[in-house]
Amino acid sequence: MKSKVNEIKISYKGHPKSPVTIKSSVEISKLLYEHWDKNTIGLFESFKIVLLNNSNKIKGICQLSIGGISGTLVDIRILFAIVLKSLSVAIILAHNHPSGKLQPSELDRQLTEKIKKAAELLDIKILDHVILAPNGEYYSFSDNGIL
Repeated sequence: MKSKVNEIKISYKGHPKSPVTIKSSVEISKLLYEHWDKNTIGLFESFKIVLLNNSNKIKGICQLSIGGISGTLVDIRILFAIVLKSLSVAIILAHNHPSGKLQPSELDRQLTEKIKKAAELLDIKILDHVILAPNGEYYSFSDNGIL
């Protein structure tokens, strides 16, 4: 008798347009701000990842979580499932601070370090972690020597 086991299929569909290449935190913060919902950026925190190929060309932006006024939860297993499924080799982390305060919290730093350690095991580069304010200003972990 055959056991019934679900078959799992994984697929990734590339985008035919020529992707945007990221060269600086200024470029990525502008792009993220353009794609952030302006009606909610000042209300609650969201966490997103920017998926990149070997040439730092953007494959896509994925929202991982939506939280409350002062925080959001990120399941790094889901984060890396998305990264691996999309065959990305580098990522940029991003979240917003509805308060407009750009300095990373201790929890922001701890989460970034946890993701960075897991990424090293999978040979995935964390290029930056960007915090966006509702007015479009940003804080870059990379520019500030935290990554």
